[in-house]
Amino acid sequence: MINKRFGVHRKHQYPTALSQFCVLPEAAPAPAPAPLEGGRRKHSNGEKQTMKALLNQEPSLFTSISTTSTTAKHRSLTHPLTQTLFNLPAYNGRRLTGRKLTLTTKSVLESVTVKNSNIPEYDTRNPTISSSYRRSGIPKPNQTVLDAQTRVCTGPTQTKPLGEDQAFKVLDTIYRSVKGELKDEEPVSKSQLGAFFAAMSIRANAFPEATQWSEGEIRAMNQFWPLLVRALPADVVFVADPEGSLMGAGSSIGPQFVGNGASEMRLVGALREVLAGGHLGFEEVQGVLRDILPLKSVDDATSSDSVSEALLSALLIGQRMNRETVRELKAYCLAFDDELGDTPIADVKSLTHYGEPYDGNTRFFRSTLFVAVVRSCYSESCLLHGLDWMPPKGGVTEEQMLKFMGANTRLTPLQAKVLLEDEDIGFAYISQREARPSLYSLVKLREHIKKRPPLATTEKVQQFVKARGKEAIVAGFYHEGFEEPLLMLMRRRGVNAGLVVKGEEGALSMTTRLRSVNSSKGLPVNYCSGFRSTSLVSSCEVDGVSRQSFSLEVNAVDYGFEPTDTPRTDRSVVKNIELGLTALRGHKGPAYDRIVLNAGMTDHLLGCDGAEDITSALDRAREAIDSGKALKKVLNYIRVSNEV
Repeated sequence: MINKRFGVHRKHQYPTALSQFCVLPEAAPAPAPAPLEGGRRKHSNGEKQTMKALLNQEPSLFTSISTTSTTAKHRSLTHPLTQTLFNLPAYNGRRLTGRKLTLTTKSVLESVTVKNSNIPEYDTRNPTISSSYRRSGIPKPNQTVLDAQTRVCTGPTQTKPLGEDQAFKVLDTIYRSVKGELKDEEPVSKSQLGAFFAAMSIRANAFPEATQWSEGEIRAMNQFWPLLVRALPADVVFVADPEGSLMGAGSSIGPQFVGNGASEMRLVGALREVLAGGHLGFEEVQGVLRDILPLKSVDDATSSDSVSEALLSALLIGQRMNRETVRELKAYCLAFDDELGDTPIADVKSLTHYGEPYDGNTRFFRSTLFVAVVRSCYSESCLLHGLDWMPPKGGVTEEQMLKFMGANTRLTPLQAKVLLEDEDIGFAYISQREARPSLYSLVKLREHIKKRPPLATTEKVQQFVKARGKEAIVAGFYHEGFEEPLLMLMRRRGVNAGLVVKGEEGALSMTTRLRSVNSSKGLPVNYCSGFRSTSLVSSCEVDGVSRQSFSLEVNAVDYGFEPTDTPRTDRSVVKNIELGLTALRGHKGPAYDRIVLNAGMTDHLLGCDGAEDITSALDRAREAIDSGKALKKVLNYIRVSNEV
C-alpha cells in the first residue's frame, strides 16, 4: 500500500522499538540487531543492565533509570532506554495465541535520527522524572514568599490570612530582597511582588471579613510599609496601594501611576478595576492580552512595548481571585485563536479535543494518551494538547511521554492535521509552544504567581485543528464550580458534544477504585457532566445545534470492572509509559481497565456512533487493545511524526 501524503510504502513499515508487541503473521522472526559500530555508539554496561531488567520486567528499576547524553554528530530522538520499554515478554492472551512477534529495534532508531542543529539543549534531554523537564533557564521563585502566596492568592472563601510571625517574615524577606541584602535565598521576583501585593490589595478592598487582613498582617504592614514604600518600584507600590488609602501613609505614587507606554497604560487602567474587586469586559480583556503578549522582558532594551511583570502578574492572579465572569473567560479562551492564521481543517468524520490540565499528574497513572490511541482505532480521531512542563504541579504530561518514546513533540497544527487524516494513526499531539507562542511566553510568570490563573481553565478548551465532521471537547477539572464555565466555553466553540470529568488529580482519568468514605468534600471523583447532539425537540439549542445535557457519577463496578487501587507513578514518566504500554500489549490489570473504562465511557457520553450501548462501547475498546491495533498506532505515530 502507498500513502500518497508521504510518498512512501506503508505496508508493514512499523517502528520496531515495539518489537515484542506488534504482530505480522506472514513474516519470519527477525534476528536481534547486533551492536552498531562506526557513527553510532554501543550501549554502555549500565544501559545493558537496564535493558536486561526491563526485558525481565523488573519495574522497580524504572525509578532508578538515569538519562544519558551523546556528543555524536547525529543523535536519536528516541531515548536509548525507549528501545527497551517496549521489549516486554510476548503476550500470550487469547487474541495473540500462536502468533510470532517479529519486529526488531533497528529501523525505528534509524527512522528518527536527526542532526543536532536547531534543536534547543533542553529538548535533547529525555528525563525520566517530570520535574526535570523544567527549563533550567527559568529563575526559581523565593520560597518564603511563595509559601505566603499559596495562602493568600486564592478566592474569597479559600484564602487563609497569614499569622503574625509569617507576615513579618514575608515582608522582611521582600524588603531585604529589593534592597539587595537577601542572602542564601532566591530573590523575590517582580512577578511574586505583583501577585502577593495584588492579593493583599484585593483582600482589603473586596473580600469578606473572614479572609481580609489578620491582626498580625496589619501589625506587620504598619511596621514595614514606611520602609517598603521607599524601596519598592513604583509599579509594585501601585499594585499594593492603588488609591493611596490602604496603608495609611498617604502615598501619592499609586493614584498618580499610569505606566510606561501605551500597552502598560492600558494594563494599569484595567488593573485599577481588578484591584478594587471589579470585573472587565470581553473587549477590554482581549485588548490587554493582545497588547502585552507574547511577554517581553522590561529588561529588553530593544523592545518598546514591554510591560512590567509585576503588573501582569497582578492582573492574572487578581482576576482569578475575583472569580472570572463569563465574559472574562471567553476573552481568555478566544484571544489568540488567529495567532497563527486560519485554523487547519482535518478531513475526518469525528474529532475529539482533549483538554487535560497542562500541569500534569504527580501521583497517579495518567491514561489519556493511551485512551486517545485506543479511540483512534475505530475512527474516533483525537487531538491532545499541552506542554512538557507547567506549574504549579509540574507533573507527568503527554508531551513528556511522547518525547521520551521518541515522537516529535514540535508539530505545527498543519502537521497534526496530516497525522489526524492518516488512517494508520488518527491521533496527534500539539504543544502550546507551537500553537500559542503568546501564551507559552507566560510559563515562567505562572510559576512565580503560584496559583492557577484564568488561562489554566481556558487553555483546556482549544481547537488547534478543526474537523469537517463532528467535533467534541473533553476537559478535566477538580474544584466544584468550574464544570459549568468549561461547558459554557465548549458550547461557545460550537462543538457537537462536550464533556467535563472530575478524574483523579483533576485530570480526565476516571478510576475503577471504590469511592472512599473519607473522600474530599465537593463533587466525587468520576463525576461527569456534559452535552451531546440530539434531534429531541426539547433539547437546548445554541449556535443552531440541538444539544441534550446530562450529569452522572460513573461507578465502574456497574459495568463489570473489579475495584482496584489506581497505580501510582509519583512523577515518573517511565513508570507511566510502562503502565500504558503494558496495557496496550493486552496485559489485564488496573491500567488496562482504566484505559478501557475511559475510552468506552467517553464514546458513550459523547454520543459517538456505535457507542449507544455502554457494554458494546467497552467491548470495542477492549478489541482495539487485544487485537494489537492500538499498539501499532503508537508505533506509527513515533515514526511518522518525525517524517511529516
